[in-house]
Parts: sequence; C-alpha cells; structure tokens
Amino acid sequence: MSRLGAPDLPPGGVVRAVLDTDTDNEIDDQFAVAYALLSTERVRVEALYAAPFWNRRSRGPEDGMLRSYDELRRIVGKLPRSDSTPVLHGSRSWLPGASRPVPSPAATDLIERATGSDDLLFVVAIGAPTNVASAVLMEPSIADRIVVVWLGGNPGSWYRAVEFNVEQDVAASHVLLDSGVPLVHVPCRNVTEHLRTTQAEIDRFVRGRSAVGDYLADIYAEHVGDAVARSKVLWDVGAVAWLVEPDWVATALVHSPVLTSEGTWSRDPRRHLIREALGLDRDAIFADLFRKLSRADES
Repeated sequence: MSRLGAPDLPPGGVVRAVLDTDTDNEIDDQFAVAYALLSTERVRVEALYAAPFWNRRSRGPEDGMLRSYDELRRIVGKLPRSDSTPVLHGSRSWLPGASRPVPSPAATDLIERATGSDDLLFVVAIGAPTNVASAVLMEPSIADRIVVVWLGGNPGSWYRAVEFNVEQDVAASHVLLDSGVPLVHVPCRNVTEHLRTTQAEIDRFVRGRSAVGDYLADIYAEHVGDAVARSKVLWDVGAVAWLVEPDWVATALVHSPVLTSEGTWSRDPRRHLIREALGLDRDAIFADLFRKLSRADES
C-alpha cells in the first residue's frame, strides 16, 4: 500500500476501516453501513462517525449530524454481531475555511485510530467530508496512515463536478482533493449511479430475511412510494464495494482534479495522483449485499 500518494488496491485479507456517514440524509447510507458491518470477511469496521447534512430532512448541519447519529444507533441495534460498534458524534458545523478544522469526537477518534496502529486505516466517507477533513487538518501526519474512500462529486469528465456531498461542505472537499491525503474518489454520475434497485427486488431479496433487512425494506418503500417503474440509486454502497471486492469497481490513477469556484473540474498534470472509480459491476455488488442481508441475524 502506498503511503502519502496514490493508493494501491486494498491488500488481501481483512482491512481496518471506519465509516463517516450522513446516515439520515436519505436511505442509501443505511444500506452501505449495513453492507460494511456484514462484510467481516474483508472489512473490520472499528467505528462509525455521524456526518453533518442540511436538506429538507434537517434544520441545519448540527441537526443533520444528530439525526445521523440516531440513525446509526438504530442500524447497529438491528445487527446482533455489530451492536457494540462505537458510534461517535461528528462536526456540528461546516468548515469555516479550507485550513480551519472543526474539532469533534469523530475527528479525534479518527486521529487516535490512525496513529494508534501501524496497520493502514481505510476511511470510508459517504457524506460531506467535514469530519475527515478536520482530522487531516488537526493532525496532518495521519495522511501517512490512512486511505480515504470518498463517495462525492461526479467523474472528472463530467461537465459538473459538484453534487450533494461536495456542495454541502466545499472547504472540506478542497481539503480531500488538495492536501495529498491518499484518496479513492468514487463518483456519482455514470458510476455509482448504476447501483439502482427496485421495490420488487427489495421485497424479493431483502424483506423478511433479517431484522435489518426489514428495516431497510421499510425505509426503501417509504422513500419510493407507489410510483410506477420507479427505481432508486443506492449510491453509497459503491464506496464499500471497492473495499469488499476491488474487481467489482474499476479504477484508474488520475491527477487530483481542481474544484473550481464555478463547481466544475479543472485538470493539472503537476498535481498528485489519486485513484478514481470509472465503473462498477452492479449485479455482483447487489448479489453480495442481498446475500449478506439475508444472513444478518445469524450469530
């Protein structure tokens, strides 16, 4: 594994990981969290961090973080083998600038876990990267001990760089892209956008199989409603899938893009390399996820 540079593929065996997630933002984070916690053959989830968000489901970033914390507690409570996984509060505000961290229990815990072991720590960030960026700013040396797997933004070839995770905290997004921390960028459009499923598929393969499966099926049904031929993207599952089986998520090394003030990408070949996801195997990922959800109640 490369240190302080473009990350190699994950090593074989079980890897250390933490998840940073705006879990109550919609419903894809819940599926991704459950997938990571159930993928014990590849991922040892050491902690879960609540990330801030602000949309119609919250009154502001602090409220979004607290709602995400509560949702994380509900998820781990439905997974018998994971109910002791630490869940920590994250930032209560966005970064006030790209050099100004916002301390939080999550950022402190990330620093402690990164510096407390010689084994590389994978940081799966599937929300606004406020907590992760704060940890990097508070203790820059952790860049030699972590790899950030970030679900955020669109591909470098897409006409528009920003999406929800980027635009929620633009300063934190700049930290991930500009600091040189080893980064696996998992974009949305034309990449994780392919992780679509339907109510019929959820009812066939998820509902009635486990406690967490029933919970996920319920929130899926509430979200999609009765619309005809409606499918739903579970974007965040893609970031976890890269850790579970890298062959399911095709990647390439690219120069870290520059996020412009217009919300577009600019390329500079003098910048450091990162790994960017180019596509994924939707069927293989969902088959693995559904199989694990069906066995979630097994001790």
